[in-house]
Amino acid sequence: MIVNADDYGHTPGVSDGIRDSHLHGIVTSTTAMMNMPGVEETLHKASQECPRLGLGVHLVLTSGIPLLPTSQLPSLIAGHNSFPDEMDLIQRIPLIDQKEVSAEWHAQVERFVSVTGHTPDHLDSHHHISFLSPGLFRVMLELSEKYQCAIRFPTGEAAIDMVSDLPVELAQECLESNLRLLNEYHARHPEHFIKSFYGENATRPALLDLLLNLPNGTTEIMCHPGYTDEVLMGSSTYHQQREAELSIFTDGKILALVKERNIELINFGDL
Repeated sequence: MIVNADDYGHTPGVSDGIRDSHLHGIVTSTTAMMNMPGVEETLHKASQECPRLGLGVHLVLTSGIPLLPTSQLPSLIAGHNSFPDEMDLIQRIPLIDQKEVSAEWHAQVERFVSVTGHTPDHLDSHHHISFLSPGLFRVMLELSEKYQCAIRFPTGEAAIDMVSDLPVELAQECLESNLRLLNEYHARHPEHFIKSFYGENATRPALLDLLLNLPNGTTEIMCHPGYTDEVLMGSSTYHQQREAELSIFTDGKILALVKERNIELINFGDL
């Protein structure tokens, strides 16, 4: 089982909480938002304090400011020279220039390599945006091939839920295209993906149920632990819930159940 904490580097409190969720709990992996202020320092702390914590890149198009000059990314920029929010970007998808996405995401991965001295062990994307069109998913797969790293890949109900904001026909086309592209590029990924541990569903009973019914093979559970700080309060609607997740992932009963059921905790580099 891979327990991946999204949003590393989003704020200092989020990063601190993710490291504590790893050091004192069952979180095994995280993905960094490379366009966030101070992400370099938090990545250095992760490398020094958490040598077994898997480190990947959380590809961003829906939060903060891009790494490349905004003049090079006209189809990706909203007001104040920043990325649009999630729903705005979804509406823009038909007009997005894939070359701009490729250039910006390459810049984000290269910044990770420059800071850490190694390639990411996997790629996923903020708000799952890389799975919402075949063009965006192809860019992600090209990066995975270039850097020889694994990817998150949604399966089953999680995949259907990810494309729920798209028109029905477009959503089905997207799901089918993503499968074809995955087979074309042969990217490594866990066999199962669980995205339901979020919001009102991020509870101890819910996690206990997931652990008791874990399917055979490799499974990634997505999560969002962290400490609430002022920056987070001003930039995300998901703030105090992160501390609740942190408490759950470091709970003694959860750790005991993982041991009792002989669940092997791994990261993407172990695939």
